[in-house]
Formats: sequence, C-alpha cells, structure tokens
Amino acid sequence: MYNPYRYYRYPNGGDSRFDEDYKTYPYTYEHNTQMSNSSLVFEDYGAKPFVVNIDDATKLNNAFRRALWTGKHLQLTLMSIDVGEEIGLEVHPELDQFIRIEDGQGLVLMGDNKYNMDFKIKVFDDFAFIIPAGIWHNLINTGNVPIKLYSIYTPPEHPHGTVHQTRAIAEEAEKDHAY
Repeated sequence: MYNPYRYYRYPNGGDSRFDEDYKTYPYTYEHNTQMSNSSLVFEDYGAKPFVVNIDDATKLNNAFRRALWTGKHLQLTLMSIDVGEEIGLEVHPELDQFIRIEDGQGLVLMGDNKYNMDFKIKVFDDFAFIIPAGIWHNLINTGNVPIKLYSIYTPPEHPHGTVHQTRAIAEEAEKDHAY
C-alpha cells in the first residue's frame, strides 16, 4: 500500500531518527517504481510532514475536489474537471491560491468583479497560475480529457478531509456550508 511516510532506507545502512550523512528526517518518501498506481491511498495527510509524487497523485485523482493535506496555514487539494465543465465562478476574499495543471487544457478567467473577467488565458499541461485574494476567477475545461490539477490555498479553504466527488456535490456543500 502507498504510504508517504515510508521509512527511508539510507544507502549507508543507517536508520536512525537523524542521519548525520544525509541530514534528513527519516520520514522521507522512498520512490518505489514497483509500486502500483492503484495502491495510492487518498486521504488528508495534514498536518504532518508529507512527501508525495504530486504528478502521480494529481493524475490518479478522479474526484472533483479532494483535500490531500490540510495544515494550519496551507492546504493542498487535487481536482479533476470533466470535459466541458468548469470550477465555477468564485472569489476568495481572504486567501491566495496557486493552481498547476498536470493534464488537460482550459481557459482561465480572472477579474476584479464577476461581471468584468478581463484576464483570459489558455492553459495546458504544466501551466501554473496564481489567483490573488479578492480576485474573481474560473477555469473552464476546453479540451477532450479531464483537467487534472492541484491547488494550494493559503490559508486553507476547505475543512480537513474534504472530498467532493462531483461539482454538484461541491456546490451543494458550499451552499450549505456543510463540507
């Protein structure tokens, strides 16, 4: 089973809590090329030290929104935006947001108010964009595969452990404030 806290095996055979040769905490992800992608465990690992292959985790996620790590000051979420769908027009008055697209393509819209989305740009695999607090924004999938992305919120936007399988579920949870 995939475990991001797998004990690190040092090349010199050491396994202490702190190895002087490597100056690293032992709970470091040890890349295992034999690991099956289906063994990835999706859960919210916050607020503990965490290392993950973000490309793999992002591409394997099929939920519209999934919190992968929620700390006191930062949150990492994964999203899968279906063909023809969008994140939905939104604004976060008190937080900044970073988004990176790992797969797919779309159109990013941003503006000072929801009636004037004057910033428009096409984005593809490996593009990242930052949304400052107070800016209205949306991402629309314009491709023929789901957009797979990860997002970093500062501070966290969703409760620890949030999983919204679909956009409709996410909208209902946000409307009811019952994530």
